[in-house]
Amino acid sequence: MFVYVVKRGDSLYSISQKYEVSIDMIRLVNGLITPNIIPGQALLIDTNRYVVQLGDSLYKIAKISYVSLGLLMDANPELASTSLEPGMEVVIPEMPDYTASTLGYIYITGTQADQDLIQNFSPYATYFSFFEYRFLDDGSLSQLNDLEGIETAWRRDTAPLVTITNLTTSGFSSELTHQMLNNPSSRQTLIKNIYNMVSTRGYAGVNIDFERILAEDRDLFSTFLSELKDQLDRQELLLTIAIPPKTSEDISWLRGYDYGAIGSVVDFMLIMAYDWHHMGSVPGPVAPIDQVRKTIEFALKNVKRNKILLGIPLYGYDWKLPYDKDILASAISNQNAVELAISHGVPIQYSEESQSPFFNYVDQTGQSHVVWFEDSRSIAEKNKLITEYRLLGVGAWQLSLGFAQGPWILTKFFNVRKIV
Repeated sequence: MFVYVVKRGDSLYSISQKYEVSIDMIRLVNGLITPNIIPGQALLIDTNRYVVQLGDSLYKIAKISYVSLGLLMDANPELASTSLEPGMEVVIPEMPDYTASTLGYIYITGTQADQDLIQNFSPYATYFSFFEYRFLDDGSLSQLNDLEGIETAWRRDTAPLVTITNLTTSGFSSELTHQMLNNPSSRQTLIKNIYNMVSTRGYAGVNIDFERILAEDRDLFSTFLSELKDQLDRQELLLTIAIPPKTSEDISWLRGYDYGAIGSVVDFMLIMAYDWHHMGSVPGPVAPIDQVRKTIEFALKNVKRNKILLGIPLYGYDWKLPYDKDILASAISNQNAVELAISHGVPIQYSEESQSPFFNYVDQTGQSHVVWFEDSRSIAEKNKLITEYRLLGVGAWQLSLGFAQGPWILTKFFNVRKIV
């Protein structure tokens, strides 16, 4: 497999002829609805043989194939002392074995769509985290039509986790969490209710997604997790957590999260390494590679590497220009972002600094927009960090957004761990 960036004048036919891969395979791997492509679009080409083009070098081929130059040369020893010529075939070697745990979030609808999504993604998943149960200030839990999804996950050799959030109708609530943590009765009631729900409905464990924890609640939150872990351990149920990205302890709104204390309690944590730019921010990359790297390095000072899943976004944002702080950006899936660029006939650009794609367009009303999102290149760069730092694996928010290239990239880098 390698990544080909579409050039002006390219067509699916010319690319298929150039690399001796069928048009149907290119469309399948890249989720192409129409034959249209645009300059700057990153296409995955699923083949283990690369046909040399004019101007190629082994270094360039290694880079677009995401293998080291040494591995590429080992797989092609006859090319070590030979100049590359157009038409030569270069073997793209397999990546070294790296077994990773994977987690995908799913919005549970209680319909057949849940089961279909689980069945489609089960070959690539260790865990599914079902979104979501909400808690109230008295420690009670909302309801979710999740039994069919739980059964389907187990049948497909994946482990279902339940996501518990502090969401309210107004969004994630610091105040709700503060009230619960500071009321011993409510805190113990919530722990009891989570344990009873997880154990009776057949989940493998729980994924805590409490966002906007106040700095003053830092120790109480860690204590809550420890108390919950003690309960879940009674039936060997997993305690996992989704946690915002931190690059230091100096970020005031993230002081409520004690990475060290949390990491010592949970079975693993998913770091939500995204939303550096978001709906309410100025335009920019959602998950810039330098910030993702800094987050990993900070986490590793406090948490064992085999407890860290790197969260990856399957979405981006569409901002109106010029930027107005009173106008929120619109979320858009990675797949839909590419389709939007194609529909407007605008090229996709790529920031080497942030390792993120983006494009500009003008809508039917004459309004200018900029879209930042993720593609096969940016996600591959994040997968490289997982192998570089030897992390537990990867998680994705969220699977119903769709990303055709995702499973192909995943299996390029990892063997998926199965625990059942």
